Amino acid sequence: MVTFVSTRGDPERVGLGEAVLRGLAPDGGLYVPEHIPPLPPLAKPPAGEAYSFPELAAHVLSAWTDNMLTVAQLERLVQRVFTFPVPLVQPGGDTDVHILELFHGPTLSFKDFGARMLGGLLGLLQSETDKETVVLVATSGDTGSAVADGCSGIDGVRVILLYPKGGVSPTQELQLTRRRPGVTPVCVSGTFDDCQRLVKGAFAGPRPPHIRLTTANSINVGRLLAQMVYYIHAGNSLLQQAPSARASPIFCVPSGNLGNLTAGMMAYRAGMPAKGFVAAHNANDFFPSWLLDAGARFAPSVKTLSNAMDVGAPSNFERLEHLFGRANLATLVRGAHVTDAQTLEQMRLTWEETSYMADPHTAVALRAAHTSSEPGQPVIVLSTAHPAKFPETVQQATGSVPDVPERLAVLARAAHHAERIDANQSMVSDLISA
Repeated sequence: MVTFVSTRGDPERVGLGEAVLRGLAPDGGLYVPEHIPPLPPLAKPPAGEAYSFPELAAHVLSAWTDNMLTVAQLERLVQRVFTFPVPLVQPGGDTDVHILELFHGPTLSFKDFGARMLGGLLGLLQSETDKETVVLVATSGDTGSAVADGCSGIDGVRVILLYPKGGVSPTQELQLTRRRPGVTPVCVSGTFDDCQRLVKGAFAGPRPPHIRLTTANSINVGRLLAQMVYYIHAGNSLLQQAPSARASPIFCVPSGNLGNLTAGMMAYRAGMPAKGFVAAHNANDFFPSWLLDAGARFAPSVKTLSNAMDVGAPSNFERLEHLFGRANLATLVRGAHVTDAQTLEQMRLTWEETSYMADPHTAVALRAAHTSSEPGQPVIVLSTAHPAKFPETVQQATGSVPDVPERLAVLARAAHHAERIDANQSMVSDLISA
């Protein structure tokens, strides 16, 4: 059984279910596993076949959920939430750079993996309590709509989404504010860091006794478990595409709040082969700076073209440092800082050279991959969002407009709503108690 403790020293041990329901530990810390279980042995599939993503997810997560889900419950859950493809593609033919497309879910973002898994877990856990569960989320773009999709319509669960005014793309805002049962989008006059501060403040303050407060940000460890799976899936896919390749891949991760990188590092600690990781950041580059200088400090967030990564004070830094320590992180992770100009240039070059259309977040990782790897070294770039979510930036960089999937096209015809507040803690408390 995997038990979880706080990064800030609270000695209480909890199971996965309680860690998911609480979101944050009582002392304000993030939940971390006391140990990371090794990956269970996986028998080779029949020749010419491969395990489906849900089959792999059930296998990997069985070591984490044995204290709260039966094997049958876990298998039903992953079959229900992971209903979309997870392809590993290789633009440009013989290049060593592979792209793991994580944007084929309902909201066209990698956040669908963690949010849908979390929604499934909350649905099971909610049936065992008479309290109302309020899911409070700070989002810089994609998290909010993924959580809204994954957690809406669950009996006894309300979702409150805090997003910064002017800090998300127009398409992302349409996704966030689409009317869904049990979901309240809230436009905050402030930055993403303000939204994140309001979420943490809500956990530290009082709330009505009938309400259980949790979060679906990557603060919640339940989200990271689902994200571990796609790293392992990517490595397996690489071996299928190039069975003679002997070198373990480097994973290049577009990074903001550092949850995605944390999930990859947890998969590595569990036994997934990897030569290392590249944390690809935009102008919000605290973490790359800290890898070089332990004296680096958080800074106010800076607005960039890759807005989902506009995080000046990444929450999961605390979890990463606790789990791995600075010496290990500096050995295993290389930081990269990519400017907006370099992002646009990489989008243009990738389009012209390979006809592959990358969104700005993927372009940050592609730029970092090309400048951080050696010839012959396989690199897996995580592509975290569909380019159609950023049509203006894509057109500016490439001169072409991305095709719009029907899931985005319907947004213009849907009903929308949003509350509007200042970056004020009491206003958030009122929303929670409503």
